[in-house]
Amino acid sequence: MKNKFYKLLFLFSLSLFAVSCSSDDDNHDDHDHDHDHEASGEHTFVRILLSDEKTAELTLFDPHEDKINSFTAKFPKASLYTTESGRFAGIVHRDNNFVETFDSGLEMHGDHVDVDDVAKFGTLTGSGLKPTHFKSKIGEILTFNDGDGTLSVGKEADVHKAGATFKTINAGLLAHHGAMATFTNGTYAITEKDNSVTGTLPEKVKIIDNTGKTLFDAKIATKGIHGNASDGVYAVFGSASGVLVVESNGNQKLIDHPADFDAAWFGTILETASAGKFIGFTAAKGAYLIDVVANTVKPIIANTTIMQCKVSYDHKKLAVLLHSGDLKIFNINSLQVEKETKATTETASDAALKPQMAVTDRFAYITSPSTGELLQVNLETLAVKKTKVSGTPYMITILGYENSETHNH
Repeated sequence: MKNKFYKLLFLFSLSLFAVSCSSDDDNHDDHDHDHDHEASGEHTFVRILLSDEKTAELTLFDPHEDKINSFTAKFPKASLYTTESGRFAGIVHRDNNFVETFDSGLEMHGDHVDVDDVAKFGTLTGSGLKPTHFKSKIGEILTFNDGDGTLSVGKEADVHKAGATFKTINAGLLAHHGAMATFTNGTYAITEKDNSVTGTLPEKVKIIDNTGKTLFDAKIATKGIHGNASDGVYAVFGSASGVLVVESNGNQKLIDHPADFDAAWFGTILETASAGKFIGFTAAKGAYLIDVVANTVKPIIANTTIMQCKVSYDHKKLAVLLHSGDLKIFNINSLQVEKETKATTETASDAALKPQMAVTDRFAYITSPSTGELLQVNLETLAVKKTKVSGTPYMITILGYENSETHNH
């Protein structure tokens, strides 16, 4: 809009409407927005964060711009997780008793995304003993610390607060390989161990508040628990005795495994976009849809050669990568295959380091530890693009937003 002539010519040729700029942030309809309608490309504000097995290098990949930035974490072989907002990552160094935070610099504003800052580490850190299980709900960032059975809790709002650290919640638990889930009312479902089963796995789940006080004792004892997810209403745990469903009011129930499971059980539970519906995965049987309201467990893919089982970033699709390299994308509502392709070379079931995967609504991103590459599978065209990221890519997570709306102030 440098001069009126070109502005009038533009308006006349389009015969549509004038686009005006306004400084009133309460009226976003009066702002210019840039649209990315290139369906074959990734959303403008999606980022891929990767760690490395042998070095402390972190790689931040911008698939829309095809650009890479490198950062240095405190330690190598970091586990990576995305916080509830999508802006931040939790970088968990279990063996080093340390948790870092990382900021993508992207901020969602309802209908558009601002580049609020450059990507960088946050100041918020944690020093729990063997932090392992990670969750993020209601603006909190949590780890369950296997070394002493405590929770560490931080806030997304404090990621850049000077001197911010995770606070410890001690519920008086024995040390164990545990898990926790957050309810929308701010209470937690947390595993506990009573040593009725040998090993490090817990047997029960109780409800605590943010001081560690027990609100509701465990009602059901299982033969071992591993893996969980929560939609804020239901907390679902995989157990050897069935699917354990816990509510914030203390109600608990077990949903039976399918009849042919024998000793198999779900060691991984994944959240979906559908209320009350979760994905259960066990390498011994495959991936199943768990409906905690209907008390049903239905097969999505019964297969014993699954290497990776992940829900998409929007929780609407299930991506399954087989050891053969075949990739299958399922619609969680219909349970039908939407796309399938040969995405990678075959990976031995006993490979020391296997490919990891993360999926948006447009692409599947798969690490190639043997070549140091990130494979980018276009879910529309099924074309595969390879990008060199680090020597031995280890873990992967998605940051940002499946959105291409920018805001011109």
